[in-house]
Amino acid sequence: MRWLVGIFLLATSAAESEPLIGRASIVDGDTLEIHGTRIRLWGVDAPEASQLCRDDDGKHFRCGAKAANDLDAFIADRPVTCVEVGQDRYGRSVGVCAVENIDLADWLVRNGLAFNSPQYSRSAYADAQRDAEQNERGLWAGSFVMPWQFRACLRNRGRASKCSDH
Repeated sequence: MRWLVGIFLLATSAAESEPLIGRASIVDGDTLEIHGTRIRLWGVDAPEASQLCRDDDGKHFRCGAKAANDLDAFIADRPVTCVEVGQDRYGRSVGVCAVENIDLADWLVRNGLAFNSPQYSRSAYADAQRDAEQNERGLWAGSFVMPWQFRACLRNRGRASKCSDH
């Protein structure tokens, strides 16, 4: 919990605007919208909406849709608080968001629905990811391609060596 406070302090000092608070609509597994503002969750990467993974029985399922649906169910109708920490390379808002002091990015990673993105997170969610992997939660119970590898595979029209399941 202390690290969440630290992330919020970092976010607050980096942000010029007040926290955005309200009911969130889920755009995808790592993006939400509050009052018309889209916010990409800082430090994590969830599977793409079209991405297929395999469950523990080897059956395909839309893992990006699962991440989004599970996040939506977790938030329910509770207010979400987001603090913008910057913008991504496409100019989209990136923020740290929480429901009742629960960091949504940490919740996603800890439940195996998204992954620590060390390029951006400075490994803030590495422990949560290790916990999910060791306990075979969420996607860790089956097989998948990391979202960034999936996107690279699509860019290379499936010819990338990283297109195989984890």
